[in-house]
Amino acid sequence: MIFDILSIFPEFFSSPLDEGILRRARQRGQIAINVVNIRDFADDPQAMTDDRPFGGGEGMVMKPEPLALAVKSRKRDDSTVVLLTPQGRPYQQRVVEELAKRSHLILVCGRYEGVDERFRALYVDEEISLGDYILSGGELAALAVVDSVTRILPGVLGCEASATADTFSRPLLKHPQYTRPRLFESMAVPEELLSGNHEKIEEFRFIASVRRTLERRPELLRQASFDRRETKWLARHRLLDRVTAAGAAQEA
Repeated sequence: MIFDILSIFPEFFSSPLDEGILRRARQRGQIAINVVNIRDFADDPQAMTDDRPFGGGEGMVMKPEPLALAVKSRKRDDSTVVLLTPQGRPYQQRVVEELAKRSHLILVCGRYEGVDERFRALYVDEEISLGDYILSGGELAALAVVDSVTRILPGVLGCEASATADTFSRPLLKHPQYTRPRLFESMAVPEELLSGNHEKIEEFRFIASVRRTLERRPELLRQASFDRRETKWLARHRLLDRVTAAGAAQEA
C-alpha cells in the first residue's frame, strides 16, 4: 500500500509517521508513505497556495492549480484521490476496509475555508470526514486514515485477531479489558476471566460488549446480527428483548 499525503505543512508528519505500527510497517516494506509539499507547486515567488474567495466572504480558499499539479505529480492508473473535508462521508470502519483494498491513496489535506470547487470536481475520487466537528486542517484526518488502514493490512499487526476483535469490527463496542494486578484499589478482575474456561470467558466478554453498547451506543445494534450461540447467551442474561428493542428504536 502506498500513501501520498499532500499538505502545506509537511513537517507536521515527521514524528507520527516514525512511531509504533506505522514505523514498523514502513521498515518491513508493507506500506510506503510520501509527504508532498503543495507549496512546491505554486507558481509565484511567495509560494501562495490560497487566495480570497470570489464573491467575498470570510477566510481564504486553497487555489486549484497547486493542488492539481501536486496530484498529477503522484497520480497513477491505480490511484484514489481522497480529500479530507468536513463535507465528506463519515469515516467508519467499513470505509477503512474499503480503502484497505486500494493500492495507492493520495490524501489531500484541506485548509482554511476549503479547496476550490473545480479541483474537487475534476480531481477528487473520495471525500472523507472524521466527524461533525472542524479541525484546523486535514493533516490529523490524514494521519487517522493512514493509521486505521495500515493496521488492518495483512501481516501488519503482530496478532491478526487484534483487528477482527476491535471495537467497530462488528457493530458492538469492545468488552472491558483487564491485566495485572488482579486487585487494584479494591477492584478485582472478574472471576470469569480467571477461570481458564474459554467458553465462559467468551460468553462473559460478549455479554460485557453488548451491555456496553446498550449503555453507550445503542444505535449500533440496528446493524448487529447474532449467531445461535450468542442469541442463547443474550436470552440467558435477559438481554435479548433489550437488544431487539434498541435496534428497533433506532430504525423507527
